Parts: sequence; C-alpha cells; structure tokens
Amino acid sequence: MSDHILDFWNSQARKFGTDHAASWGDHHAIALEIEIIGRYIKAGDDILDIGCANGYSALHHLDKGVKSITGIDFSASMIEQANVNLTACGKDIPAQFMMGDVRHIKLPDNSFDVVYTTRTLINLPTWAEQQQGIDECLRVCKPGGTVVLCEAFWEPLVLLNSLRALKQLPPLVEHDFNRYIKQDRLAAFLDAKGLDFENHDFTSIYYLGSRFLRELVTNPADYPGYSNPVNTAFYELEKQYSGGGFGIQQCYVIRKP
Repeated sequence: MSDHILDFWNSQARKFGTDHAASWGDHHAIALEIEIIGRYIKAGDDILDIGCANGYSALHHLDKGVKSITGIDFSASMIEQANVNLTACGKDIPAQFMMGDVRHIKLPDNSFDVVYTTRTLINLPTWAEQQQGIDECLRVCKPGGTVVLCEAFWEPLVLLNSLRALKQLPPLVEHDFNRYIKQDRLAAFLDAKGLDFENHDFTSIYYLGSRFLRELVTNPADYPGYSNPVNTAFYELEKQYSGGGFGIQQCYVIRKP
C-alpha cells in the first residue's frame, strides 16, 4: 500500500475518531451502503468486513442477529477507533477488529458466510492488486456464501462528468488515494472465473441530485460539507427509485460456488 494512502487514512482516524466522517463525510451515501450490504446478511452468519475503518458501518449489522462480525483494516489508527466504538456497544458483542490487508488476508479459507468491502479495493493503486484483493475475498468466503463489493466505478464518473459538462460545471475527479474500478474490466474478470454475480446501481438518483442538480438549484458554498438539503431530498428519493448509471458507488454481489 502506498505510504500516502495509509497516511491519509491514519490522519482521518485521528481527526474524526469514532464518527462516520473518518470513512467519508457523506453520511447519506454511507447509510445507502449499509442498507444494500445488509440485504445479504442474515441471522447466524459469520461476517467479514474488509476495510472496516472505525467500525461505524460494521456495527450497524449487529441487530441482524449475526453469529460474528470480524473487521480488518490496514490503518492501525482506524482499528484503534473501531475498538473504541466496539467498547461503547457494551459487553458480549460478537465482533472483533484487527489489522489486515485485503491483498493478504491472514484468515483461513472458507471461513465466512458474507465477505464485503466498502470503498476498499479503490485504495489499491493497480488493477492487478485489486484482482488480488477480490481473489482473497473469494478465498475466505464459504462455499455457497456471498461476496459483496461495494466500490466506486469509473464509468458512472464519466457519465456524470458528461452531464456536468453540458452545464459548464467542473468535472468530478478521483481523489489521489483512489483508483476507481472499471465495470467492464470487473465483469470480464468475474466471467472468466465462471462466477455468478449481479450489480446493484443503488446510488444513481442520489448522485444525480447531490453531484449535479444541487449545483443548479442552490449555491453549494452556502452548505458546508454534505449538509445541502438537496442531498437529503435525493437520499429520500433514492430509497424509492434507482438506476440510470450515474451512481459512482455500486454494489457487485458474487455467489461463491
């Protein structure tokens, strides 16, 4: 992992502690991620959250009656905050957080019913390393289990920027610690392995509102961070409708044979 990427996430953990903003300031997008991943988690499951950050999202799944949740992250500062979050939940919580790297997961084969990533693979600087990470996710998943890749993708970014260009808005860009995944490349990779998978475009309406229409109907400078009320309006709409290819955050669900 490039040092500047690790340095960034360590600094986020130190700055925001146990708050959701350690992972991302966009609390509506995080809520959508938690909901879509939660659809594939059921009572009695052993869960692995790869790139768990400070545990904010993972701990939301405890109410599903899971057998266990294990979270790993390559940032020591994030794991420190995850354990603070865990302690705050009280005693006898079936969860644990530890250091780990998606490219080399130090856990046994076939250990978890559901394995998921949330904006984790995009922190790897090359497609080769991203493929390595996906292979590791599949390795530790039980046969018949589910791997959920909740990541950011290149094609929706291009589509959104094409729309923004029509209204002379500046393009959205990847952060210097991100490498968005190309959807066609991922589909070809999974097809070559003979894997069954489906894609959920679960943020398109939200992105259309919060990354395009918002700038046409309000002055974003009046609303710091992600506080613009247009974001909230389109978050609520997203819970009823989605699709259209504008959602940079998308969810690939893979069934392990």
